[in-house]
Amino acid sequence: MDASGRRLIADALGNIVERARHGGHVVKIGLSAAGSELGREEVLRGGRLAQAANPLLRVVAFGPRLPGFEDLEWIESADCETDTAAALKNSLREGTVAGAVTMHFPFPIGVATIGRIVTPGRGRPMFIASCTGSTAAPRQEALLRNAVYGIAAAKACGLAEPTTAFLNIDGAGPVLRALGRMQANGYAVAFGASKRADGGRLLRGNDVVAGAVDVLICDTLTGNALVKIFSAFTTGGFHESTGWGYGPSVGEGWNDVISIVSRASGAQVVANALNLTAQVLAGRLPQRVAEELKAAREAGFDAELQGLTPVALREDPVVKPAAVPLDAEISGVDVLDMDRAVQTLWRHKIYAEAAMGCTGPVVRVQAALQDRAAEILREANLI
Repeated sequence: MDASGRRLIADALGNIVERARHGGHVVKIGLSAAGSELGREEVLRGGRLAQAANPLLRVVAFGPRLPGFEDLEWIESADCETDTAAALKNSLREGTVAGAVTMHFPFPIGVATIGRIVTPGRGRPMFIASCTGSTAAPRQEALLRNAVYGIAAAKACGLAEPTTAFLNIDGAGPVLRALGRMQANGYAVAFGASKRADGGRLLRGNDVVAGAVDVLICDTLTGNALVKIFSAFTTGGFHESTGWGYGPSVGEGWNDVISIVSRASGAQVVANALNLTAQVLAGRLPQRVAEELKAAREAGFDAELQGLTPVALREDPVVKPAAVPLDAEISGVDVLDMDRAVQTLWRHKIYAEAAMGCTGPVVRVQAALQDRAAEILREANLI
């Protein structure tokens, strides 16, 4: 028997022992401390807190082993974000961990995270859809997808009929009407309303503080700012001490559950993020997304997306070059120009993809063509 076969048997036996010890299925969640502004110890303390709160959770730490944290499992790698990220990706692919919590992941366009905050008005939790990544490049398509994915995430956490409403931002009105038409066609969405005197399904800032709904729909950059404000408002902004972070990843056809925390996230937020990841894994988040999309499509989702997509994008004549492995990123492109940037490079026969990292949008290209691609984007006034 080869080494991989022996490891599979050892893992299976270990899981049996863990089930007998804790009375249920033990889930392993990867945790990367690379890049934390508060120090690796703070992040790893979060792992320890998560295990103490949930006996069915095992935290697998990635990076150089740190003395004093022998109660965590370890997959050792160099003290380098790139190496740690590669080790985490391999462990997800091999099934060594079921999900992960990390501070950075270059999600492809189409994938975003659903965050969760504590609203100070009544101390109730509220999902923010979305907070990192981007479910689509066109703004209004992304908002409609965020609604479907946010509902799926809430259901994966045990909310059977989560109340939903849009933040009053640019583009929300037409998307709200589109979702209303889908409801009329049979899509089971439970709309919430503003707590202000005139009510309505477009929420104000007061409603966010009050926690007016279970799922707040907004664009990614607004959602990211809201999570930062609500997580760090008691600490002067430099230490995120409350909430669940920026949440688990969702997307059409996306099966990895990767949750994002900030480089400023403290131990309690890291612990909450780990337990939220375990909760949505138990709630079958990727399957929930697929089920929610199926129900939405039966109520006219694709037709509504078509109506919300800008004509210029629907009729784009650019020929996409053959896909190649991408290993470099160009930052500085505005989120509203991401599609244009990619298509500009395609016109120059350079294969590129848009992605959203934790600091904003990036264009991914081959490292060998990075300088040339950046020059093209500068000439087009895109960076």
